[in-house]
Amino acid sequence: MEKVIGILGGMGPLATVELFKRIVLKTPAKKDQDHPRIIIYNNPKIPDRTAYILGKGENPLPELIDSAKKLESWGADFIIMPCNTAHYFADEIQKAIKIPLINMVEETAEYIKTLNLKKVGLLATDGTIKGMVYHNALLKRGIEIAVPDKNGQRELMDAIYEGIKAGNLEWGREKMLEIAKKLEKRGEGLIAGCTEVSVVLRQEDFDIPLIDPMDVIAEKAVKLALGL
Repeated sequence: MEKVIGILGGMGPLATVELFKRIVLKTPAKKDQDHPRIIIYNNPKIPDRTAYILGKGENPLPELIDSAKKLESWGADFIIMPCNTAHYFADEIQKAIKIPLINMVEETAEYIKTLNLKKVGLLATDGTIKGMVYHNALLKRGIEIAVPDKNGQRELMDAIYEGIKAGNLEWGREKMLEIAKKLEKRGEGLIAGCTEVSVVLRQEDFDIPLIDPMDVIAEKAVKLALGL
C-alpha cells in the first residue's frame, strides 16, 4: 500500500521546491504513475524559527501544529519538514498529530554514524545551533561538532537571510562557500544544516563529504511512500 507524503513547507519556499524536486528525482519511476502522491503545504506565514529561539520573535509552534494538522486532515500518511531549525519543535508537533513526523535531524545523525565520521562541521542558523538541534542528535551518537567562529556565523546568517531567502542566490552562495571552506579544515565531514545551504552548496565544492539532510529525508520519504 503506497503512502502519501506530506511536506510541511514554506520555511523557505525555495527549500520546499528543492525538497519536492529531490523526491521526484530520487523516485525510481519509469512513468508518472510510478511516483508517490505528495501533499505540499507551503506556509510562509510560520513565524521565523531562529528569531523565536533567540528570544526575539513570535512562537512558530501554533502555526507549525496547525500546518501539520492540515496535512493530516488532507490525507498525508506521514510528514517531513524541509527546515532544520523547525526541528527544535519536532517533539511538540509530533504530540499534536497521529501520523508520524519523520525527523530529518535524527535521520541525518543516523546516516553520519554509518559513515563513521568522528567530527563534522555544521553550517546552520543561530537558532539551530542555540537550540542544540544537531548537537543533541550527534553527541548522543558520539559525534563531535565544529561550528564557524562568531564572525563566520554572522556572515553565514547574512548569506542565508540577505542572500538565499531574499533571492540573491549567487551572492549568498559565494559568501557561504567562503565560510564552508574554512570549516572544512576542522572536520571529516560537513553538514548542510540549513535548507538554504542545501539549495546552493554541492558535493563538488568540497574534498570531504557534504552531508545534506535534504537528500537524506528525500530518500527516506521515497522509501516510506513506496514501501522500498
